[in-house]
Amino acid sequence: MSLDKATVRNIAELARIEVREDELDHLAGELSGILTFVEQLAEVNTDGVEPMASVAAITLPMRKDVVTDGGYAQAVLANAPDAIQEEDGGFFTVPKVVE
Repeated sequence: MSLDKATVRNIAELARIEVREDELDHLAGELSGILTFVEQLAEVNTDGVEPMASVAAITLPMRKDVVTDGGYAQAVLANAPDAIQEEDGGFFTVPKVVE
């Protein structure tokens, strides 16, 4: 796929990248080469190949999804400079940021 200067200028504008006019020809060639390589990858036959996240055939260890720690709301709120303590929990108080 071949890109022209107008397309590269549009891509740069969409990406909010400032590109000088004298760099557009060079970038058009670079981007065209990248797109040509991606087109070659699309031609590879991947029938029967399972998607994978790693080339190593490993499985991650599983563990039970249980709570192993927690319930320290009062201790956490004790570190806050200005907190509201309540029996059923508490709250951090923060300054108003919207007027």
